[in-house]
Amino acid sequence: MISFALSEEQSMVESTVRDFAQAKLAGRAREHEAERRLPDALRQEVHELGLAIGWLPESVGGQGLGLLASTVIHEELGAGDPGAAFGLPGFGPYVHAVMELAPEADRAGLLAPLAAQEAPRRFGAVAWSEPAPCKARAGFVTTARAEGDGYVLDGQKCFVSGFDSADPVLVFAQVDEAAGWGGLGAFLVPAGARGLRVGDRHDTLSLDAASFGALGLEGVRVPASARLCPAGDFARATLRFFARYSLTVAARQVGLARAAFDLAREYCDVRKAFGKPIGHFQAIAFTLADRHIDVESARELVRRAAWSWDAGREDSLCLAWTAQAVAHAHEVAMRAADDAVQLHGGAGFIRDLVVEKMMRDAKQMALCGATAEQMDQLAAALAVGGGLDPALVLPTPDAQAVFT
Repeated sequence: MISFALSEEQSMVESTVRDFAQAKLAGRAREHEAERRLPDALRQEVHELGLAIGWLPESVGGQGLGLLASTVIHEELGAGDPGAAFGLPGFGPYVHAVMELAPEADRAGLLAPLAAQEAPRRFGAVAWSEPAPCKARAGFVTTARAEGDGYVLDGQKCFVSGFDSADPVLVFAQVDEAAGWGGLGAFLVPAGARGLRVGDRHDTLSLDAASFGALGLEGVRVPASARLCPAGDFARATLRFFARYSLTVAARQVGLARAAFDLAREYCDVRKAFGKPIGHFQAIAFTLADRHIDVESARELVRRAAWSWDAGREDSLCLAWTAQAVAHAHEVAMRAADDAVQLHGGAGFIRDLVVEKMMRDAKQMALCGATAEQMDQLAAALAVGGGLDPALVLPTPDAQAVFT
């Protein structure tokens, strides 16, 4: 029998992160949003807790807790302050990209900086999104041209999380123009590389504790060793990378939905109309019940998907369960946050209450990693036995630019 009940160790991790998130994140969410960054002391504390890469195998410097434990961590962070999770080193897509795209022998060396003493000040970033789709052909505008014993990169990237402090940046570029989405490559570009321009920070809807911005590449030269080449199919490995990272974002959405539901339920218990709490009226009670069902179902789908990766289940099954979980979690978070604002009435959209921030956070997180629409497309392709066309199931400028 499959059970997603947490082990004793996983339950301890859940309790530890929950206490931390409520004590250090939830009450300071507005402060972090206003300052548009996280305090150095907070990043240091998270590093000392070992939360960022604890899920990784011990062979690459982790504690071997697995992806299920990672989703537990991300749910609690999302319940505290989703924006903070995007502003913490080691919690972004870089780790997942390295685990899927780098040769196994190179992974430990690439991830070692995230466990080092200076890790709280070190970000690894993924530069995937571009300002506009390529009109001349399928694929990216950013190109990587083989020259001598390396490559020369040219182009523009946007929506890069941690763009202003990342070292290195994993840049996706078009290597084979004729191959379209099948001709992509991924290249490690160190901070300070000649020709790498750090652009302006985007003014975003929410998640202001993290920084998202643009990067420009003008004749950036990297050695051949900077290209990450997985053992199998590159497009499939890239899809797995996005799926696994998107699952952690989905877990944050579950945490946000849970927190929004809790706030709405508490408010409906104390706000009275016609002599009784408004939560006792059928329309409101049914709304709360539906949102509670949403939170519980989203959590189970996320944990089932994470368990499948940890258990080494068939690749297609892991992708299918992940697609279902991510699509559902994005929708659940938006419903929970929207209803929390609605149930608070006029107070809901006033910034004295955090529910309006939750609604903004939920909307922006739905554009982080793979979107619900792309995950629906992936689930559908796997359900009917269709081919996994990268142009349909990977986030592309043609479909929807995403924060990574």
